[in-house]
Amino acid sequence: MVKKVYLVENLDCANCASKVEAALNALPEVQEAVLTYATMQLRITAEDPDALLPKLQEAAQKVEPEVEFYPKDGAHTHHNHTGEHEHHHDCCCGHEHYHDHAHDHHHDDEHEHEHHHNHEHTYEHSHDHGHEHGGEESEDLKPILVGAVLFVVGLVLDHFGLKWPTLGVCLVAYVLLGREVIVTAVKNLARGQMLDENFLMALASIGAFFTGSFTEAVGVMLFYRVGEYFEDRAVARSRSQIMEAVDLRPEVVQLVDGETVREIPAGEANIGDIVLVRPGDRIPLDGIVVSGSSRIDTAPITGEPVPVSVAEGDSVVSGCVNTTGQLTVRVEKSLSESMVTRILDSVENAAASKPKIDRFITRFARVYTPIVVGAAVLTAIIPSLITGDWGKWVYTALTFLVMSCPCALVLSVPLAFFAGIGAGSKRGILFKGGQSMEAMSKIKAVVMDKTGTITKGDFTVQKIVGGDELLELCADCEQQSTHPIAESIVAAAKARNMELRRPEELEELAGRGIRAKLDGKEILCGNERLLTEKGVSFPKSKEYGTKVLVAVNGVYQGYLLIADTIKTGAENAVRALRDSGIETVMLTGDAEESAKAVAGAVGIREVHAGLLPQQKLARLQSIRETKGAAMFVGDGINDAPVLAGADVGAAMGSGADAAIEAADVVFMTSDVAAVPQALRISRQTARIAWQNVVFALAVKLAVMILGLCGYASMWLAVIADSGVALLCVLNSIRILYKK
Repeated sequence: MVKKVYLVENLDCANCASKVEAALNALPEVQEAVLTYATMQLRITAEDPDALLPKLQEAAQKVEPEVEFYPKDGAHTHHNHTGEHEHHHDCCCGHEHYHDHAHDHHHDDEHEHEHHHNHEHTYEHSHDHGHEHGGEESEDLKPILVGAVLFVVGLVLDHFGLKWPTLGVCLVAYVLLGREVIVTAVKNLARGQMLDENFLMALASIGAFFTGSFTEAVGVMLFYRVGEYFEDRAVARSRSQIMEAVDLRPEVVQLVDGETVREIPAGEANIGDIVLVRPGDRIPLDGIVVSGSSRIDTAPITGEPVPVSVAEGDSVVSGCVNTTGQLTVRVEKSLSESMVTRILDSVENAAASKPKIDRFITRFARVYTPIVVGAAVLTAIIPSLITGDWGKWVYTALTFLVMSCPCALVLSVPLAFFAGIGAGSKRGILFKGGQSMEAMSKIKAVVMDKTGTITKGDFTVQKIVGGDELLELCADCEQQSTHPIAESIVAAAKARNMELRRPEELEELAGRGIRAKLDGKEILCGNERLLTEKGVSFPKSKEYGTKVLVAVNGVYQGYLLIADTIKTGAENAVRALRDSGIETVMLTGDAEESAKAVAGAVGIREVHAGLLPQQKLARLQSIRETKGAAMFVGDGINDAPVLAGADVGAAMGSGADAAIEAADVVFMTSDVAAVPQALRISRQTARIAWQNVVFALAVKLAVMILGLCGYASMWLAVIADSGVALLCVLNSIRILYKK
């Protein structure tokens, strides 16, 4: 089976998107179809998706006539916009949707360059389509404004008891406001879609005419159009805000061509090209600094607030901001392979992975409308037969029909998770799906590896007992060795600008250390076993790390303490987890003494050391049984089985590719502080999603109850429908701005 991604156009209704997705999944040739409304992308799994595309298009257009699919690889030229075209179409929800394709790319630069980018894109884009065609928005507003004026006139005429003039004005206003809804309703009826929002809204408002509520019929359609107008724009703006947060791809690069600098589309830059990065510019592509020095703000990629110094020979990744000096950078990865594209792809792929609550709401939405319509029919008939007051109960039933569309539910949940994924990416946390985020919100225990997760994974000299002379002597002996401990000793000596001498004799003793002769003296440099074998007495003590003992001519001189460095902020991160009710555990293959020392330093109380990969997995299973859902955080190849077996696997971005591939979430910062951050974002996202569901259902239920009691008008019903959807959209993107 082949997976293929297509861009979706002419679809701006979450409920319609779910219907299209269901229609595509019903095709026997399709193994899986996922239509992600938040990113306007369709993912098809089939034997030959491209050959199947016409059939996919046909099936989709039976539900939504205007919807179009295009390969994401840029095969269609529609995205090279000139701004001349307009898209007005009626989706099955009755919205008059607009597209804004004017591509306002925010580079977050604090200053303006003269080379602001007014050119067509030649490379593939993930659009929000937001094309502000100057007059298009006003065109949408014209019928609403004219209808509103006529509505007010109708209210005045009705106030003075002028029935027929009121009816005439209201009919004109209704046709102006409701024409598209009625036309779409008729089209959908022809396709067999009776329980469609347009049909139900048309039925409710026309029914109001027949009950003599002329102004109310117009008012319902007016408020509906106003609500949809603001809802459409809120959705478009929300999608744009999320994509702006994660889409850091450049439009152009400044190519150094000999003595000149010229601007070319970023997609045309090749590996080996030299590009100029001015102060304040984003680094456009992954590469190596050829000349210049500067400080790089990596926060847009990693979330790390402290700028990093770079100079000639240093690697830089796209998306980071050059803050001070001018740089020339040799391109090492094309746009499609650069960090900014990888992050965007990760976010888009994550958005396509629907959490359980999203799948539940989609299924619920399919039965919600029939249930509400059924309740409306029963409300219209049964009480009327009992009381004989048909006018009252038919009117109440009409209020039910107004609220029968599940748009607020279907829209708000996936948008909440998409916003949560975007919020994570802003902080260097890449969630691989809504499912991962949902699972993370239920975590009760965080299990961490030691080396590379809590510690940096690089050995450094932590303590010198015997003075700098001892360090110099030890470095003289160790400079020929490739052992990590030896390398750390030599690095410490060079950092102090020590001039190292070459020993006259040198013997490396496997598993013990080095014996050397320098200035006619015998030097022993190694572990306790070496000095014991040579009959050298020395004091014993227990400290975290590896001791390198030194003896000269059989006399003990002191020792160097070599240890892996604990990551800055690890202790605060563990404390934050503990304060939020999450238990922390360490699983490591390292020695117990070293593991307990590190765990004690950061505040982890439960430690399991000396474990093989399969033993880690078994221990993790036992932790899950006693403590609940567990997340494992690791970075090495040996951690891959545990990452895959945990409820949530999290990998450090600096770790092995196998670990990153197996993980459900990746921390680009490789900082332990990202762990409580990710848990907080996932919990907030899940909370917001459920808030939307409960709020939408509660308001609709409340209005229905008020209607049964005779206190709810159709006006209130339409506000409860469109207004609730708008509030849910705004609530969904709130996570983007949480600290």
